[in-house]
Amino acid sequence: MQRRSLFALAGAALAASAARATAPVPPGYRVTWFDAAAPGGGRVGARDITAAGDGSFWFCGQRNGTLNRLDPRDGSIRVVPLGQGAAPHGVIRGPDGAAWVTEGGQNAIARVDPADHKVRLWPLPERFANANLNTGVFDARGTYWLTGQNGIYGRFDPGAERMEVWEAPRGRGPYGITRTPQGTLWYVSLAGNHLAQIEDPETGRVRIVEPPTPNQGARRVWSDSAGRLWISEWNSGNVSLHDPRDGSWKVWKLPGQRPRAYSVWVDPSDKVWLTDFAANAILRFDPQTEEFLGFPSDRPGANVRQMDGVAGEAWGGESGTDRIIRIQYGL
Repeated sequence: MQRRSLFALAGAALAASAARATAPVPPGYRVTWFDAAAPGGGRVGARDITAAGDGSFWFCGQRNGTLNRLDPRDGSIRVVPLGQGAAPHGVIRGPDGAAWVTEGGQNAIARVDPADHKVRLWPLPERFANANLNTGVFDARGTYWLTGQNGIYGRFDPGAERMEVWEAPRGRGPYGITRTPQGTLWYVSLAGNHLAQIEDPETGRVRIVEPPTPNQGARRVWSDSAGRLWISEWNSGNVSLHDPRDGSWKVWKLPGQRPRAYSVWVDPSDKVWLTDFAANAILRFDPQTEEFLGFPSDRPGANVRQMDGVAGEAWGGESGTDRIIRIQYGL
């Protein structure tokens, strides 16, 4: 087991050694960075992150083939190697409490036990080699659904240990995936520029929904508490909202010049968090006031990938700086 610790806070009246943002932190917020660099200075590629359920957080080390467990109380990190050639992309906490990983390097789904950190792998069928696995989500029955940018989506039944994979209806691009409180499953296609509903979970049949902005580069999708779908659009720099109840769309351009919206996460209060690579910042969007609030990194090239969090805390991985960022709100 390897453990590393660096605990840095930004904001008023904090320690002089703390890392600080390039702009003042708004009242009611606190920004904290945790060092995720590998011992000896090797790159980790800290990216997608999720809560482990006990106060700690899992995050993928895409560059060094690891899953990592950060304890925010002291900044220590438990490093879990996923295997030779591993390059994990997404991680979520499953209904069994384990970490489930889309492991692109080994073209497999990985499960990491939360107690002993034992790793199990289930490879995709050989005909879907090099799927470029991206993101996963569990449905209400405990089935794990996954996407792959090279043109696939699929599901894995942990009980039966059965994997089924299909070719995406428009080929390359399946990226972010989400489940609504109503139980419906949706993914977005970055290269295919569309939203898709897995309309029939039994057969895997997909229904395409066209966003209003052409060639928008829909990258990630997250459901709010009402089942509305928030989408980060990489090419257009928009955040869009689709309401499946009436088929309506709304679109907002991120502030600044040529924004690049990478990730989207909707917090428990239905505020929308996004990352903008062009602005080197995390943004918070209030759907009621339609206002953006920015949290720029204090280092260039932060490149925060998929965010996640818990009530009162938004989390992300700065893949470009090998740090984990936490933004506490409602303080």
